[in-house]
Amino acid sequence: MEVDLPEVLAEMRAAFAEYERALVTNDVPVLQALFRRDARTLRYGPAECLYGWEAIAAFRSTRSPVGLARELENTVITTFGRDFAVANTEFVRAGKRGRQSQSWVRFPDEGWRIVAAHVSLMG
Repeated sequence: MEVDLPEVLAEMRAAFAEYERALVTNDVPVLQALFRRDARTLRYGPAECLYGWEAIAAFRSTRSPVGLARELENTVITTFGRDFAVANTEFVRAGKRGRQSQSWVRFPDEGWRIVAAHVSLMG
């Protein structure tokens, strides 16, 4: 298996940047589109465990748009072959540190989609 093929890594970096832009601007339609629309998609957050695209979409649609700005640190994106990637980062928001990991899969009819995500606060 080839790791970090340059063209695949560039695509994944662009997808991750799109997610980050949508997150900090509360672009709910883009956030919902980037998570795979499937009952097996999951998101573990600091205070919630969301199972399935519908639960994630409901969370996103009711989340406050206030105070979403954050700074990223130590972002590592790794691709495996042409259709699987992981993205991990640390962030600072309102003086609190956290970490985020995402598993992305490229689907032939959908493109890159998040199939699993985990967000937690440190300390």
